[in-house]
Amino acid sequence: MIIIGSNSDVAVAFVEKILKEGERFPMVYLLTSNENKTKKLAQHFFAKYGQQSEVINFDLTQENNFDQLNHIDSDLLFCAAGVLGKNTDEGLYDDWNTQKIVEVNYSKLIVLMNYFAQKFEAKGKGTIIGLSSVAGERGRQSNFIYGSAKAGFTAYLAGLRNYLYHKKIHVMTVIPGFMDTQMTADIETPKPLTAQPDQAANIIYKAYKKKKNVVYVTFLWWGIMMIIRNIPEFIFKKLKM
Repeated sequence: MIIIGSNSDVAVAFVEKILKEGERFPMVYLLTSNENKTKKLAQHFFAKYGQQSEVINFDLTQENNFDQLNHIDSDLLFCAAGVLGKNTDEGLYDDWNTQKIVEVNYSKLIVLMNYFAQKFEAKGKGTIIGLSSVAGERGRQSNFIYGSAKAGFTAYLAGLRNYLYHKKIHVMTVIPGFMDTQMTADIETPKPLTAQPDQAANIIYKAYKKKKNVVYVTFLWWGIMMIIRNIPEFIFKKLKM
């Protein structure tokens, strides 16, 4: 199993879930920008489940050597890489903030995803799971840089699913709303609309086993985003969201 964004709370919860269900892998490959933290995670997986893991330093904000990934062989990829960055009022004209959001959530991420998709295509089997966001459903003034990157990632996963379907490879898009994770630690979110990582992992695991195409972590968000997507633009542009 390949994990991109290994220190994501949802990624950790998903690995825990799949191991609790009794599945084991020749190796779990943990791609990370925080090698020291991820090594502790690898030790935890071995101590608790006997699962061997390899930690690979791969920072999407840096230039990376793809040769270090040549040896990886897996039928399952779980991508939880992402960075929220600053909201519009703080970071709209912060070039580094914009660049980091776009690189980690989309531009450099899909190059990495394509690398593994090609490996899966050559094998003729596998499953790719990608975490996007409700923020990508419609651009909102509060975080439209992040939202635009996630919109691009959602479209990428849809196209990849369409392409790889004919190669016998399944691609699943996960669309979370508010999540109680490290990424949102400084944001106050409404509890009824906020999912816990374990809750998300359970939903994602069930959807993975059923080969779902798109899954919303919290069903309420499906309804909320349907309403938001259908607000006429001449009204929507006047709102503060």
